[in-house]
Amino acid sequence: MAYSQFKTIRSVKQAFDLTVVEGDRFLPELSPVEPSAILQDYLADTLPLVATSGSEKARSEGIIYPLLLEVRRQLNRSVSLFSGEDFTVDETVGLNGICDFLLTRSPDILEIEAPAVVLIEAKKTELKSGLGQCIAEMVAAQRFNQSASQATSSPITTIYGCVSNGIQWQFLQLEEMTVQIDLTVYPLPPIDRVLADMIWMAHG
Repeated sequence: MAYSQFKTIRSVKQAFDLTVVEGDRFLPELSPVEPSAILQDYLADTLPLVATSGSEKARSEGIIYPLLLEVRRQLNRSVSLFSGEDFTVDETVGLNGICDFLLTRSPDILEIEAPAVVLIEAKKTELKSGLGQCIAEMVAAQRFNQSASQATSSPITTIYGCVSNGIQWQFLQLEEMTVQIDLTVYPLPPIDRVLADMIWMAHG
């Protein structure tokens, strides 16, 4: 059992007794964030190549990872980014395996530290196929934070998720036992709007 077993929204709802609400945007309306020259120059090279590639790896490395590095850069490295890390929380219920990308509100980069706040699932093309797995990873992050918060006074209870193929981004939110799915699929480009949303989710 692992995150990858959750191939549908129904499967993860049943496994963790979740309520799923599909609807409009749950993030606030945000002003676009101008990307750095580093990211703009990089994407100018990679976007034309990745847009025609059928490779999930190319999309992850060519668009998603550089944009998430920019999120960390814009937040003065107060958050950490993990890529392809094992994130085993409770193997008995399938909350184990590798997360594509994970953002934490901690500057520590050697090991995943709570609070984990944003899970990003990379897909080759169709976003819907990644929603179940992304939600399972969000449940894992919620439990990870709850366990770690026993030693702190300010637990993070809201977890955000994103499924992306690089040029399309769809956002999710988990609070307690309720998952909200924004049915809007946000395009990239433009970079500045997706970047603003990711920064807000990572920083709060």
